[in-house]
Amino acid sequence: MKWILYILGQRSVLVLLLAVNFLGTVYGYYWYLPQLMDTPAKFLIFVPDSPTATLFFLFVLLGFFLKRNSALFEALALVTLVKYGLWAVVMNILVLVTAGSLHWTGYMLIASHFAMAVQGVLYAPYYRFKVWHLAAAAIWTLHNDVIDYLFQMMPNYSMLDQYMPQIGYFTFWLSIASIGLAYYLVLSRKAFKL
Repeated sequence: MKWILYILGQRSVLVLLLAVNFLGTVYGYYWYLPQLMDTPAKFLIFVPDSPTATLFFLFVLLGFFLKRNSALFEALALVTLVKYGLWAVVMNILVLVTAGSLHWTGYMLIASHFAMAVQGVLYAPYYRFKVWHLAAAAIWTLHNDVIDYLFQMMPNYSMLDQYMPQIGYFTFWLSIASIGLAYYLVLSRKAFKL
């Protein structure tokens, strides 16, 4: 495990991740552009879920370059990278099952979003957030679920509209699981060391 942490902490790896996540964030906001143009202004910040998760991680990576921990961004990044990474994987697989096929971009989204979740978990040993940071990330994440499924601001997957109640229910529990995982990976390990 120590050799993995050593590799993840190398400047060249951090530069690569910074570039990849920057490009992914830009592409993600571009992907959401048609939906954002139809979104009421008060909901704009809550609509582009995945690119906002990678944006949080960009702030974490920048903190690493500055030899500082960005605790709130670390909590937000870990919870949202895992949640939206896995959510997009499941939704694209559901599109494949429902439609019988998936455009090549769907497979790209599966791979890239799975990588989002993995990078959030791999960097967890570096995170230094406290309970209140995780509580703030939990509020953000659960509030986003309310905006998505109560006010119908979720990402556009029109072929899945018939499953919205089930997807909303799944998403809520995925949020809870992501928050729980963040607690386990960062905060419970600190408790065990005391």
